[in-house]
This record gives sequence, structure tokens and C-alpha cells, in this order.
Amino acid sequence: MRAWLIRSCLVLLLCTGNALAGTLLVVGDSISAAFGMDTAEGWVALLEKRLAEQGYVHRVVNASVSGETSAGGASRLPTLLAEHRPSHVLIELGGNDGLRGQSLEQLQQNLAGMVEKSQAAGAKVLLLGMQLPPNYGPRYTQAFAAVYPALGERYRVPVLPFLLEGVGGQAELMQADGIHPRSSAQPRLLENVWPLLQPLL
Repeated sequence: MRAWLIRSCLVLLLCTGNALAGTLLVVGDSISAAFGMDTAEGWVALLEKRLAEQGYVHRVVNASVSGETSAGGASRLPTLLAEHRPSHVLIELGGNDGLRGQSLEQLQQNLAGMVEKSQAAGAKVLLLGMQLPPNYGPRYTQAFAAVYPALGERYRVPVLPFLLEGVGGQAELMQADGIHPRSSAQPRLLENVWPLLQPLL
């Protein structure tokens, strides 16, 4: 009886430990929401699969919304943090701000607020940056791209400068709109993210 009780307690502890391994919260826009394809084909779903295959016991919550801006993400984040209590927050926002020519100062403030709130909630943060097409002009596109590394340095968080590295501008990997990657490009997005995310796990 005593041996059975000890074994039961050990099993319970192991199960509890697994359940509390952590939650990865992804807050992004259509790029992370798998726009134009089955969500199971998106890079976030592929991330969840890789974690399981490599023995990481983490839950992945994809709170990405197509068309989302940094302001929208910032307004939703407090509720998401309270609901999911994530151990990690991956922020993939800003692309829609840039495509709409919105204030870069406001973009930086919104993203900074998201990083601060995530860190205050005890989560590790990874920033997934974007870049704009050259037709927006060098002044704006360069200033836009500089927002992400500046935040990374300020808050000491890892930054992926361009989530679509190796994908953007490659017609065979992009959907007809030239903005959203195809399902065939999703593994490359995961490979871009993984080297920065894995050390945080």
C-alpha cells in the first residue's frame, strides 16, 4: 500500500511538472494566422509539432488575427496574459502598421508596451520583425526596420529582424497578393524563428 502510494505521488508530480512546462503565446497578424491556408499548415502549427517531436512539453496558443495592428495587439494583450499566463510571448506585429504608413513612433510605443507587460507577467519575449517593400521609400522603410532592433536592445530581448527572410520577394513562395507566404514557405518561417526561440525554452 505504501509503495503504491509513493508511486502514485511520483506519477502525479511528473504529470503536474509536464502540465506546467510552459505556454507559448503568439500574438501576430495574418502572417502568423496562416492567412490563405489551413491553419495546420502555418508556421505556428509547425512549431507546436516540432516542440512535441523534440520532447518539449509546452502548449502553444496562437492569438494571431489577420489584419491586426500593433495597437490592436496591445489592446488585446492584457486579457491574453491573464487568460493564458504564458511563459513565452512571441510578438509578430507591425507589418500592417507599416503598410498603412502609420506613425513609427506609435508603433514603437505599442510594441514597447507589449514587451513591458509581457515581462511584467513573467514571460520571456521574442520579437519577430518585418520589413516593408522598397516602394515605401528608403527613409520610411529603413526607419521601420530599425524599430525592432532598437526595442530588442532596450529591453534585452532577442529579435528576428525579418520573419520572411528567404521568403519575401520569392514569387514561388508567395501567394498571389505578394504579401502572404504560401504553405510551402511555412517551414522556412519556422527555421527563421527556431534558433532564437530554442534558447529561451
